[in-house]
Amino acid sequence: MPEEILDPTLLSLLACPQDKGPLSLVRTEDGASVLYNSRLRRAYPVDNGIPVLLIDEAREVSDAEHEAFTAQG
Repeated sequence: MPEEILDPTLLSLLACPQDKGPLSLVRTEDGASVLYNSRLRRAYPVDNGIPVLLIDEAREVSDAEHEAFTAQG
């Protein structure tokens, strides 16, 4: 799987569509990138380097994933 990199400027401009707060770019156990909202514990997919910031596309994360994602930043 190719590494997905988001421009830091773009990342700083992105916001969660649900609470309008900042998102963190993190990696899942399988190496995929997601944009993570730690306040709502919701992960938004990044598809071929393109953030998919649709509320219906986000998924809730488990307690273990939340701990791993928060440790990443």
